[in-house]
Amino acid sequence: MTTLTSILDNDFYKFTMQFAVVKLFPKAKARYHFINRGEHKFPNGFGKLLEEAIQAMAKLKLTKAEKKFFSENCPYIDPTYFDFLEGYRYDPDEVIIQQNGTDLSVQIEGYWYRTILWEVPIMALICELYYTTTFQDRISDAAVIHIAKEKILKYDKLGVTIADFGTRRRHSYFVHNLVVETLKKYGKGTFIGSSNVHLAMVHQIKPIGTHAHEWFMFHAAKYGYKMANHLGLEHWSEVYRGDLGIALADTYTTDVFFKQFDKKLSKLFDGVRHDSGDALLFADKTIQHYVANGIDPLSKTITFSDGLDYEKVEKISTYCKGKIGYSFGIGTNFTNDAGVPAMNIVLKMTDAHPEEGEWTSVIKLSDEPKKHTGNDESIDLAKKTLMIED
Repeated sequence: MTTLTSILDNDFYKFTMQFAVVKLFPKAKARYHFINRGEHKFPNGFGKLLEEAIQAMAKLKLTKAEKKFFSENCPYIDPTYFDFLEGYRYDPDEVIIQQNGTDLSVQIEGYWYRTILWEVPIMALICELYYTTTFQDRISDAAVIHIAKEKILKYDKLGVTIADFGTRRRHSYFVHNLVVETLKKYGKGTFIGSSNVHLAMVHQIKPIGTHAHEWFMFHAAKYGYKMANHLGLEHWSEVYRGDLGIALADTYTTDVFFKQFDKKLSKLFDGVRHDSGDALLFADKTIQHYVANGIDPLSKTITFSDGLDYEKVEKISTYCKGKIGYSFGIGTNFTNDAGVPAMNIVLKMTDAHPEEGEWTSVIKLSDEPKKHTGNDESIDLAKKTLMIED
């Protein structure tokens, strides 16, 4: 049976956001829905197997060793949070799974501080179970190691820094672990860490991440689209006081973000993360923004994380060299280059319920219009409010 073995087998930014939610929005609620972008066909009984794997997650709990590693590596997080996480248990009743023929439905609902941890592990389980139940054979362990080694050695020659961002759409836990082990072994000075906290602990590397789109999506539900980016970052800085300073820029398009990313925030945050749209155009806009605010772009960093492979990284790093700082987070290209097609799936927040408010649809306006998520009515309203034309 496919199961998770650690509560920390999740992306770092889920925990950093959870801490912020516990502090600032403990009564807020959220809903999430699975989106099968790749129109994958799920075999009979898949939903039941996924349900069993999710039921087993109720047994996961933070160990003393995990608590020690996590707290020592994140001194900017209050000790009370690690005590909270020690007592946290996944509640499978928050997840509703249905299968109709080859279609799979996954819905999550509950307090935001609780449901925030479900997204990444459920996606990882769906991928691993899919390959198992459709009898797709991957390449050998030796081949997985060879590919990961070749990639990190090429990145080393390029002189860039690379992190693993590949939990959610990995081939399997085993492959993910093998890849991280290989990247660490051959990527000294180039491979700087993993978004997966469990694997960061196993391999004694740095857990990496800040926040995700849902942080800003919730702020839009509570404060409106025009204030979402600004207040999202103000609240983040309230909690982290300058740590975890890479701001995600594309929840409501980059152009809107930079209008709300004022001089104070631009100086406070270490840089921005690129996650959709043209990477070189994004670099230009970021550099122009810093220059216009009297800030040396070389004192800031862009973390690129949108569907990267070697060719894209080489192109971006060549373009940005000498203009602005840069680093790269690589996901599926590391953890699902195993001889089978990678899945194209997401699990997104669709509705938020602030403490003083009501259930509100939330959306994301990507820099790639075809990647907008949410209902059409809310997307149209947001575009009108923010004066966005596709």
